[in-house]
Amino acid sequence: MDIRKKIEELVSKLQSDKDLLKKFEADPVPVIEKLVGIDLPDEQINQLVEGIRAKLNLDKLGGALGGLGGLFGKK
Repeated sequence: MDIRKKIEELVSKLQSDKDLLKKFEADPVPVIEKLVGIDLPDEQINQLVEGIRAKLNLDKLGGALGGLGGLFGKK
């Protein structure tokens, strides 16, 4: 399994479904297991969870920083 590709795919699904994202934030492991559709070892699930959390946080940060562009005359 290509972890990076899978993380991108799962992040996209989570970002497109706010209810699913809330469930992920509350209890990520069962959400990931359901989305992946197979029972993965804890090590792989934990890698996915951490990667998804990191990607979601970077996306939030990027959106916030993008809004700052208007402060400097950029849009």
